[in-house]
Formats: sequence, C-alpha cells, structure tokens
Amino acid sequence: MVDWADRFDIPVYLHEADRQWVMRLSKRINFWSGETFSLMDDITLIRLGGHFAGGTVLHWASGAESQGLLLSGDIIQVVADRRWVSFMYSYPNLIPLSAAEVKRMRDVVSRYDFERLYGAWFHTIVAKDAKNAVLRSADRYIRALGSLLE
Repeated sequence: MVDWADRFDIPVYLHEADRQWVMRLSKRINFWSGETFSLMDDITLIRLGGHFAGGTVLHWASGAESQGLLLSGDIIQVVADRRWVSFMYSYPNLIPLSAAEVKRMRDVVSRYDFERLYGAWFHTIVAKDAKNAVLRSADRYIRALGSLLE
C-alpha cells in the first residue's frame, strides 16, 4: 500500500486497531480511531470489524446516482449469486465469523443507505438493492450458525 500511495501521491487511512499489522510505516499512513471517519462531506470510513478489528468499509452517500454505495473489500464478501454476501473470519481456512459479530456488523451497516456494493475484486458487485442483500444475508448467516448449535 505504501508503494501505491507513493506512486499516486495519496494518503492511506487505516483504523488504529490494525496498527499492529502494518509492516512498513510511512508518512502516508494516517491512523484514525473511533467508529467512523469523514473523508469528505458524503464519504465516510466505517470501522466494521470482521476478520480484523479495524476492518473498514467506505460509504459514499451520493455514489450510485445519489442512491449510495459501499466499498467493502472482503469485509463483506460478495458471493457468486450477487443477491447475497457472506462474512468470514479466515478466508484461507474457511472459518466463519461468529453470529454475534455478524449481528454487530449488520447493525452498524444498517444505519447507511446504499444501492450498490463493490467487493474486493472487479467482478464482485451487488449492482442493486445491496443494502437489503447485506441485511438478508446477515440474517441468513446468523440463522445458519444458530442451527449448528442445536
């Protein structure tokens, strides 16, 4: 990230909770704390957590033709059926997040309006009704994990 930041002469914003994972410090890295950080009037970083305590998504309120969009990386993972998403603690080891953590994430993201969601890869896009896809997926995920305990 430092190489890209240097190349494009831009800052990098990371949540303070992930400071321990930074292997190469740079003046370009700006650590922030709290639950949200406003980059511009309509662009907000949201600490969503997930597989890293400082896991951050970006909400752009006027994106997607003013319907809102969310850049989620792999914090909220877009799956093959673009009507759904998933949540993982460890992708390489296929370890799911806990139901409690997914509920917390769902409750946080429910405060924001967004029609579109962009995941970690170019083709991982929920093009419409993205907020409902996230909420519906979180509920399904929580139910599925709860049934494993029965």
